[in-house]
Amino acid sequence: MRISSLGLCVLLPVVTAYSNQVPLGEYLPETTQSPDYYQFKWPIRRVAIIGAGVGGLIAYRELTETGYDVHLYERDDSPGGNWHYSEETPVDTPIPSVDVTIGDYVPSLPPRGAALPYVEEYDDPVENESRKRAHRAPKPIWDSLTSNAPAPVQQIRELPWPAGTPWALPNRKLQRYLRAFASWHGLNNNDNNPNVSYNTRVELIEKRYDADGKEAGWSLTLKELISTNNNKLRATWVNEDFDAVVIATGRYNAPNVPKIPGLKELAERFPEYLVHSRQYRVPEPYQDQTVLIVGAGTSGGEIARDIIKHAKKVYQSIRPETFPIPERPQGIFLSRIPHNVSIVGEIKQFITKGSQLSEGLVELSNGTVLTGIDRIIFATGYRYTYPFLPQYHNSSLGINDHAAPGEAQPIVTDGTHLRSLYLDAFYIPDPTLTFINANFGMQSFTYAEFLSLAIAKIWSGKADFPSTATLWKKYAEVYKERRGYGRHFQFLGAVRTREGLRFFQGWLNDAAVKYGGKQIDGLPKDTAEVSAVWIRARFGANGNYGINAVDVGRLSAAGFNTTGFEDVSIDGTESWAQDLVYNDYW
Repeated sequence: MRISSLGLCVLLPVVTAYSNQVPLGEYLPETTQSPDYYQFKWPIRRVAIIGAGVGGLIAYRELTETGYDVHLYERDDSPGGNWHYSEETPVDTPIPSVDVTIGDYVPSLPPRGAALPYVEEYDDPVENESRKRAHRAPKPIWDSLTSNAPAPVQQIRELPWPAGTPWALPNRKLQRYLRAFASWHGLNNNDNNPNVSYNTRVELIEKRYDADGKEAGWSLTLKELISTNNNKLRATWVNEDFDAVVIATGRYNAPNVPKIPGLKELAERFPEYLVHSRQYRVPEPYQDQTVLIVGAGTSGGEIARDIIKHAKKVYQSIRPETFPIPERPQGIFLSRIPHNVSIVGEIKQFITKGSQLSEGLVELSNGTVLTGIDRIIFATGYRYTYPFLPQYHNSSLGINDHAAPGEAQPIVTDGTHLRSLYLDAFYIPDPTLTFINANFGMQSFTYAEFLSLAIAKIWSGKADFPSTATLWKKYAEVYKERRGYGRHFQFLGAVRTREGLRFFQGWLNDAAVKYGGKQIDGLPKDTAEVSAVWIRARFGANGNYGINAVDVGRLSAAGFNTTGFEDVSIDGTESWAQDLVYNDYW
């Protein structure tokens, strides 16, 4: 059934897909797969999904439609993931970043040996405010943020935007849209779905073993934190067992703040004047101040556009791009930075002086020294981290080091990328652990649909899944094709996204012919045309590339390769231009 508008979603009764759920194993036929394919060690019936953003919501739909007993856990109080805007800001992040194994929180576990459920109550109002923020993690979007992709591209195909919807989507409209989708499937926070738990953070995921010591699934330690009627907070820890787990927590949980010389001392002296971009909400607190923004990817560039209307002066520090891929004219995205923002090069060191931040010095790599800085915003991106999976973190490995034979194959090392995943989703040593929307440089609203259907079919034996040896072979090919590990490793971009979706479509539709089940359509043909028009409007100037803030000579002095800048034009069909829409580099 296709829903033609959001209005229809409001008028029709909510479909409560969970009300008469039948576990998968009660009606699925036994698989007839060849032994050359992967054979799961236990039947998969009960599935946990972590995260109620767009990836988690779509995964819930696909898995429940296939017949799994699915439970959804979300640390926030509402669905929507990153598009759940609130004026509340996240707790302060360490500056510079600490080890990636900690991520954005240290897991909170009940006392060793405590009987579960275990309950604690807290009555200190000041500490409780911080506890709630740390638990729910307010999302890293600001008041004026709009989507960086047009509405016809950034939509769930089951719920298309009504005709005439403006292409630029304010964050609150996207928030309501995702809540509408959640409500349609009985997943909103007021739907009383017993399989959906808000205000619930996953603290630990461990392997589960049967009485004979054989692997039998996963065990999750969960912590719910809610306000009580007597103005206290109540924390309740429970343990739940599952056959498989889908991680849909997104990529914007653990801020990355680089270890620049002198930064630690500066942050210790003036912590209230240094923030990561995830804490930015509105520009008014920066009125008449001199602001240094470190980084000019999506967040840094758009915050500069927002803040320049209030600040006295804005510097934007950008380091030259060193990643092997994607390849595109360096600095092309600077066209969105306002004329009156001063673009400067990479920071060499911070020098603390005097009793105020503004008395210190910021030395750049080219020898230039900035003074009079009142506030610093680090728009320096995020790191991959899953604090609830400590056994799959190994920060001791170098960028292209590998775990020794017999050791657990890590998923996270330095936080710049993920490892040991087939299709960037299935953990190769145990594909009952999967990840949704772990890439960037793609459209998560549509990519999640293809990947979720693949997960549902593979776990139910309705799609052939390669053997472990073949998975590692294919992974090695990807490693070579992507030129080793680094921040670029998770980047798909326009070309790889199209190829990936075609791969999923062919694979899953062939499986449907062979084993039965759902087929999936490709994206509409006009998607590319819509993207091209959007890109010309967003980055081009009548098709001609132009740097708004500085001339080519000053960019060169800042350390950028400006070869061919004058000759670059944008018509919106170039793959590198389409990649700009999802640029997260700094």
